[in-house]
Amino acid sequence: MKRKPGDLPQFGTYSEVEGTGIRQTRALSHWEGVFFCRLDPGGAMAKLEHYIDVGDRKLRCGYTTGTCAAAAVRGAAELLLLGRRLSAVRVDTPAGIQVEAELLELSAGPGWACCAVRKDGGDDPDITDGTLIFARVERTDTPGVEIDGGEGVGRVTRPGLDQPVGAAAINSTPRRMIREQAEAVLQESGASGGLRAVISVPEGQRLAGGTFNPRLGIDGGISILGTSGIVRPMSEEALIRSVHLELDLVRASGAEDVLVTPGNYGEDFSRDVLGLRLDRWALCSNYVGEAIDHARGLGFRSLLLVGHLGKLVKVAAGIMNTHSRTADGRRETMAAHTALCGGDRTLVERVFDAPTTDGGVELLEEAGLKEAVMASLAAALDRRLKARAGADMEIEALFFSNRFGILGQTPGAARLLARHRTEYNDRT
Repeated sequence: MKRKPGDLPQFGTYSEVEGTGIRQTRALSHWEGVFFCRLDPGGAMAKLEHYIDVGDRKLRCGYTTGTCAAAAVRGAAELLLLGRRLSAVRVDTPAGIQVEAELLELSAGPGWACCAVRKDGGDDPDITDGTLIFARVERTDTPGVEIDGGEGVGRVTRPGLDQPVGAAAINSTPRRMIREQAEAVLQESGASGGLRAVISVPEGQRLAGGTFNPRLGIDGGISILGTSGIVRPMSEEALIRSVHLELDLVRASGAEDVLVTPGNYGEDFSRDVLGLRLDRWALCSNYVGEAIDHARGLGFRSLLLVGHLGKLVKVAAGIMNTHSRTADGRRETMAAHTALCGGDRTLVERVFDAPTTDGGVELLEEAGLKEAVMASLAAALDRRLKARAGADMEIEALFFSNRFGILGQTPGAARLLARHRTEYNDRT
């Protein structure tokens, strides 16, 4: 999502997992303008010179594998169609930050060109930091841009993921960024026909063993990921402080009721589907329990939690820090509630083995148990939240998926939704 001037940025402990993040506080947000990369004097790699100040720490941002792929496609397309052998290209990211990435290992032949961009994870590097992301671009007779994965990019083998079975594990946002870069060069060149872009990661198959891909059903390499295009690193201590500051700001505005979402998906769903104004809202990242505790301590009258099923199913199991490094339990919880609602052993095992919560919901829908299991999860979520919040603060929740929409809500969620809408109308 591209932010407008005055909007607040999002950042999060980087794992290139879709839909996570936390917003920086107003006092620290200075994101307008363009941020570029600096070439290291030693020539090792380009670095994004954009920093986030949290307390007494200054942390450098990086860029995702998706941004690397889009930049590499731009460089290869410029060489192929315009004959420009560039040292770097600029790429607009969904975060609203323009990245300038160094191009490496350029080569070309009849009808094709290739180059690479080195992944820069910033001050919170993950397993892909420093890895070369290659793009080979070829001319085709068919208009448009075809995107595929080559060596070291995984293939989807199980349903329920961002891409269909058989497709390269290049997620939707990177595909859009790649397409935009290729189409821009096609338009400038006036060339007929189209382009085929193949993304490859020579180290990808080796690196994939250190990711969730094998368990998710993505074989042969890593995924090309990133919802914002930018890696925003934060220590856990700093993240929790930022959650507290988020809530402090909302309370200081005079609000008695706060909307809380774990990340990008909840933010977008609250605004675009639920129609909520996001001026009395805070992001909690993985720290649901910390957010509840701090909101109660600040004296909020109510807290409405809106999140993706993949996050809130963990909370229904009593997991108040939803980071996968701390605990998961998604498939165990889904399977347990399937059994509680009368699912037979075969269905329980299939739900347990589903690679994603959306995949599990699809199986439940086919079995006619989706509504019952979602209601059971909502009841468990309600008990967990009220036990954590105590009697001094109302707390309700709504969970959804991008594929199925609203899946469940606690008994008082509709009341708090109406209250947020009424308060907004009263203020406008």
